[in-house]
Amino acid sequence: MTSSDPFPSSRHLMQLGAALLLLGLVTGLVVPLAMLPRMALASHLEGVFNGMLLIVFGLIWERLALGPRQRLATFWLVVYAAFANWLATLVSAFTGAAAMMPLAGGGSAGAAPVELFVTALLLSLSLAIIVGVGFVIYGLRATRAV
Repeated sequence: MTSSDPFPSSRHLMQLGAALLLLGLVTGLVVPLAMLPRMALASHLEGVFNGMLLIVFGLIWERLALGPRQRLATFWLVVYAAFANWLATLVSAFTGAAAMMPLAGGGSAGAAPVELFVTALLLSLSLAIIVGVGFVIYGLRATRAV
């Protein structure tokens, strides 16, 4: 990282988005192997869509009127939420821990520790993406020309 490439940058978001997009594509290859194929399909879609979301955030990153701390918080909130969403559905697909996602999970429930892990991911990522997108919306507000 150079001084002309501050962290976090739009390039970082786009790189992470492309990596998540690739993970989502690879997840699509293992859908038939999962205990819950519908949940594995959800994980595939979460990886692809959230990867694209991070790429879009990278494309608008320089337009956000945010301070350094807000920018850093926004970066980590959206990155965490995107990857956690893919991971939660992937773990659910291969363990059957789908109590929090009854439609995709078909009413399946897994071992209590795994259910707790998936639930913690789902609840924390929900809060993270709401706050992160809130910061993005705030950062896109009209600002006065200097």
